[in-house]
Amino acid sequence: MFRIGIIGTGSIASAHIGGYLAFPGECEIVALGDVMPGKAAQKATEFGIGGAVGYDDPLRMIAEAELDLVSIATPPSTHATLSIAALDAGVNVLVEKPMAPSLEECDAMLAAQERSGKVLSVVAQNRFRDDLATLKAVVDSGLLGSISSVRVDSAWWRGLPYYDLWWRGTWEKEGGGCTLNHAIHHIDLLLWLLGRPTEITAMLANAQHDNSEVEDLSVAVLRYEPGLAQLTSSVVHHGEEQEIVIQGAKARVSQPWRVIAERADGGGFPAKGGDPDVVAAIEGVVAAREPLAHSGHTGQIADVMSAIRHGRDPIAGGRDGRNAIEVVAAIYKAGIERTFVELPLAADDPYYRAGQLVERAPHFYEKQSSLVEAAS
Repeated sequence: MFRIGIIGTGSIASAHIGGYLAFPGECEIVALGDVMPGKAAQKATEFGIGGAVGYDDPLRMIAEAELDLVSIATPPSTHATLSIAALDAGVNVLVEKPMAPSLEECDAMLAAQERSGKVLSVVAQNRFRDDLATLKAVVDSGLLGSISSVRVDSAWWRGLPYYDLWWRGTWEKEGGGCTLNHAIHHIDLLLWLLGRPTEITAMLANAQHDNSEVEDLSVAVLRYEPGLAQLTSSVVHHGEEQEIVIQGAKARVSQPWRVIAERADGGGFPAKGGDPDVVAAIEGVVAAREPLAHSGHTGQIADVMSAIRHGRDPIAGGRDGRNAIEVVAAIYKAGIERTFVELPLAADDPYYRAGQLVERAPHFYEKQSSLVEAAS
């Protein structure tokens, strides 16, 4: 029976708690921690976890609670410190996205994982969705041929009060805007599907949130060989219509699901009826795929516990979390410096180091309100 702790008891902690409660025979939540006095105990009561101890000092919880696995669901600026403390105490870690605001902090977390021998997993719950696992299976099948173009719309919408919470809307505490804290999911998916790009350029803007320092919109172009990917990161898109469209040499697939395969007529134009054989082959891959047993955070929690039990790497490990942060850092560098950025980023690059983004990033606006608790 795994002894589970959860640090940070805000809204996202509920997804972790629900995930662990789905496996009553495998784990037990024994401790919750939050720096806000009484908040951890209140969360335990809310979920009926009577046996869990509430801590107002997360580091004390790590030291005293005899944990096997801890979920870290705190603001991004605290992820590295808490993860390293847990790993060095011999506790496996599942840390919320983004892994950390800087590559330097990510590498410190990876070093702690290496010396501890424990599991470090970064939340990437969209890898545990059936529709996106289907897209991955089709890409891996090779039926698309070489990838020409990918369009990723990480489209969200947030009103002005969203940035009133004390840590949001600041480069220092949140680490960035929608590129880091919303599109990180889609960036992880892009890396999962296609691997690391070779070059990135981007533009940043704050179009609708005059109570926030950070961007609420960015558009990036990523170079792959032989094609390109376009990533829109946004919290200004009404309807939150998110889409991933992958164009290959032989066919196009997307989520929401759609598959099209063209074939050329004698003049090179699309022939009537397309290529039904390619479409049928792709749909065959989709039909043959076995649905996931668990989805979202619950699916990732199941994978992390399995990884601990069997001594294997998790599906979304620390290296995956770092790779996503590298893309974010490159987007910020490209947007701020108005340049093209080659990957990988070197350790002597200013955008690799902790704190350097805070010094270089533009303040689109100044934060106007700082609430301790988010409005309901």
